Amino acid sequence: MRFLVTGAAGQLGCAIVERLSASGTVTPMTRNDLDITSESDVLRVVQHSRPEAIVNCSAYNQVDQAEEQPAQALEVNAFGVLVLARAARRAGAVLIHYSTDFVFDGENDHPYTETDSPAPQSNYGRSKLLGEWFATDAPQHYVLRVESLFGGRRPKSSVDRILQAIQSRAPAHVFVDRTVTPSYVADVADATARLLQIRPASGLYHCVSSGVTTWFELAQEVARLLEVTPHLIPTNLAALSLPAARPLYCALSNEKLQRAGVQMPRWQDALARYVVDLKLTSPYNKQAPG
Repeated sequence: MRFLVTGAAGQLGCAIVERLSASGTVTPMTRNDLDITSESDVLRVVQHSRPEAIVNCSAYNQVDQAEEQPAQALEVNAFGVLVLARAARRAGAVLIHYSTDFVFDGENDHPYTETDSPAPQSNYGRSKLLGEWFATDAPQHYVLRVESLFGGRRPKSSVDRILQAIQSRAPAHVFVDRTVTPSYVADVADATARLLQIRPASGLYHCVSSGVTTWFELAQEVARLLEVTPHLIPTNLAALSLPAARPLYCALSNEKLQRAGVQMPRWQDALARYVVDLKLTSPYNKQAPG
């Protein structure tokens, strides 16, 4: 199978390229290689690579900056998706697009499902919701909402920052009032490959680990896995006065994805596999004091 992967140099993009390379021919495009907001550039690349699937990992994900730069967020997260969707339709390709838990307001007390009404509270969330809608312009499409990604070759998420702080015995500020479903990029990449293999009905799916946790509970699990006594500083979201609103309760249910035939591991299992991999591959970890 032939794949075109945009945003190929990012945290998720790297994992997607690596996983799909085992299933076919991948044309990886970084944001320097391809401007997804340019219809002519996208059509040129699609005509040359003739993909059967376009996997969009490109995103403007500077949540706070989007409050001051809404046009930039919309350009990439919404209108760029429309360009890709129309290119996929023209090429007869399936479109995979990734969205976010930030499309919700965070006022639930149980994991959100795909039928819950979005109510984004930030410019970032609004731009991602528009991208979800525009992705449906491709007749064959899967919109996968992911959340709190961690791991991969370019670790830069909240989970990774917590893990790095605990590894180095540094203080870690962690939220006690935000509930999440963190997801390992390797598992998201596996789920993406599985979806392209089994081809359930097009539509919206939550592609997250199983289970629910707070950031504080996750940090405690990281410390247990690393066998380290952590210096955790409990923090409330409101205390930080961040420019962009964050949903407090943003856990997502992956039941629809599992009914479609894609099983997602529990977040504890995913985290354990990542920590094992980190211990095996991280030079810093080998040098850390015992």
